[in-house]
Amino acid sequence: MKALVLEGVNQPLAYKDVADPAAGPGEVVVKLEAAALNHRDNWIQKGQYAGLKFPIIPGSDGCGTVAECGVGADPKWMGRQVIINPGMDWGEQAAAQAAKFRILGLPDDGTFAEKVRVPAGALVDKPAHLDGQQAAALPLAGLTAYRALFSRAGLRAGERVLISGVGGGVALFAMQYAVAAGAKVFVTSGSEEKIKRAVESGAAGGANYKREDFPAKLKEQAGGAFDVIVDSAGGEGFGKLVDLAAPGGRIVFFGATRGNPPGLDMRKVFWKQLSILGSTMGSPDDFAAMIRFVEQKKITPLAELVFPLERGNEALKAMDAAEQFGKIVLTM
Repeated sequence: MKALVLEGVNQPLAYKDVADPAAGPGEVVVKLEAAALNHRDNWIQKGQYAGLKFPIIPGSDGCGTVAECGVGADPKWMGRQVIINPGMDWGEQAAAQAAKFRILGLPDDGTFAEKVRVPAGALVDKPAHLDGQQAAALPLAGLTAYRALFSRAGLRAGERVLISGVGGGVALFAMQYAVAAGAKVFVTSGSEEKIKRAVESGAAGGANYKREDFPAKLKEQAGGAFDVIVDSAGGEGFGKLVDLAAPGGRIVFFGATRGNPPGLDMRKVFWKQLSILGSTMGSPDDFAAMIRFVEQKKITPLAELVFPLERGNEALKAMDAAEQFGKIVLTM
């Protein structure tokens, strides 16, 4: 089969022939129709991720058809269109992942290939209202957004929600989910065009975080402070999110791309009775609940850019530039 293989840090992906995967006990082989990129793939290529090993086929998200079932895997899956839960071995506790938790695409070969081998327990039927490219865009980012909003922050209808850095996969899913759940949703971005597109996609408003007055502008638009704030940047801007949170509010973050917040004013946190919540990926129960929610609300992932598999390096460069609004997808 053809696959994109990463052979070392800062190396380009090699589009080459590799051996077809074979299903082991309890496993299946999925013939992929499409795969989606995540920032994780960029970080692995740059050597900025734990547990690096080479060569590796990256890719955590995929949609396709089950082509082989190993011993002990339910043969009912044969020929069915599926998406793959990329989180493996979450563990028994819903509150947090176990030490052996891992994500498809490292250390296991991932979805940037014509076929992938995964545990049968990772399969979910493709939502009927999605095509293959849309479905491939859903798993990792969609799950991360769902857990952050619902399992961690406990979002309720009618609340005011702020999504920072809209345009990337997780932030955009969080915006779509919060709108579908009946929240009043606002966004930030460094791009006026992305704010405009977010409003066209259901957000009630937004502000450019590059402007010094953006917190005041957001409060004015929203008619007050925010019950739930979703962030993945941290850094110097995190203190402004504390200021934007309403008393009793929840700030949930799933990344720290700008590093640790300097000089965080803890007095504001305890006096406003704020909850600051960490989140990452999600449990199998989160994944199942996310799929039900997507089906019920007919949420459609935005596949912004689509490349054939052999142009995977162009796709990674587009992801690194972070200019897209939505997900970047590879087709087989």
